[in-house]
Amino acid sequence: MKKSLLIFFSTLYITLFTTQVQAGWYEVTGTATVVSSEEVARIHALEDALYKAVSFSGADIGSIANLRPLLESNRKEYQFTNSEVRYIVVDSQMTRRGVMFVKARIDIYPSATGCHVEQYKKTFLVGNIDVASPQQAVMGQVYSIGDDFANVINRQLDQESVNFVSMGTTDYEINKRYPERLKMIAEDTGAQYILGGVITDLTATIEQNTLREDVINRQFALEMTIFDGKTGNEVYNRNYREVARWPFPKTSQVDTKSARFWASSYGDMLLRVSRNIMLDLESEVSCKITLPEVVAKWGNVITMNLGRIHGVEEGDKLRLWHTGSFIDQRGLPRNKVTETDITLTVTRIYENEAELSVDQPELATSVQIGDVMHKLL
Repeated sequence: MKKSLLIFFSTLYITLFTTQVQAGWYEVTGTATVVSSEEVARIHALEDALYKAVSFSGADIGSIANLRPLLESNRKEYQFTNSEVRYIVVDSQMTRRGVMFVKARIDIYPSATGCHVEQYKKTFLVGNIDVASPQQAVMGQVYSIGDDFANVINRQLDQESVNFVSMGTTDYEINKRYPERLKMIAEDTGAQYILGGVITDLTATIEQNTLREDVINRQFALEMTIFDGKTGNEVYNRNYREVARWPFPKTSQVDTKSARFWASSYGDMLLRVSRNIMLDLESEVSCKITLPEVVAKWGNVITMNLGRIHGVEEGDKLRLWHTGSFIDQRGLPRNKVTETDITLTVTRIYENEAELSVDQPELATSVQIGDVMHKLL
């Protein structure tokens, strides 16, 4: 009897403890620089608080992109359905030295049931971001701002993303008019997706004051495009536009690699945009299937191009798909993927690769380099 009671209370304790780990209220403070108005700064500060809470709780950060538009209404309480974030209560807000502080309590129930949970991490290559009108970069001589912003996105994906692994940046031109070139770049770098972008607006408005320094507000508009490395086709496109205070003299030369620039109000805005790009990718791309590719073969031992950093674990089961190509009736080349009954098991893992054995040794001869696989759930 005592043993049964002990088991009962132990089970009850474990259940309660697990519930506390999985769900709870998180008290956080978000910050944002006041530029156009305190209302806009409040939204950005609340987004910052939401990001901090979701990241700390281990919930799906991809869900934040869907909640951001709902935070634009000025309320004390927000309630959501069909989301891991259930409730947000704004306890206080204040502005100090041009910075908005929002203190909030956020109720989060991490479910770990998202479609991406069992997927391997996807590899991204970040292309250098061009400035559409270089004359707009004259103020501050920020001609390299696009390349430096691409490096920020690269670090964002590499350090804070849950579902992506960045393969670094590239100096090759990323242009949707040349899909074959994009396919070659992806193959050379091992990237499943390529990110390209163009800065379309860097113009500034100057508020002249007689007794005080002039106030300069500068735009930042970016058109971002994601390409599939296997096909070279565009899979996602989005435009971003923000404005922030430009705290530097009009005639000064600004180093966009310096800590002084990224600590400024304008640099802080760019960091927020890069985080929003990552969150949008988590929302839109993370659920797309990850297809590791056969890159080498020795008898019954197969090597694929995903490894430890992508989340591959020993014992994982994968199903093989044959790849091929054909010319359609219009003379256009087409890719074809055919499912097979061949399954493979991961036997050894490296940093960027893994070895697998074919579960049906008699079918090993039909496995070809270039075939793809998907993880069995």
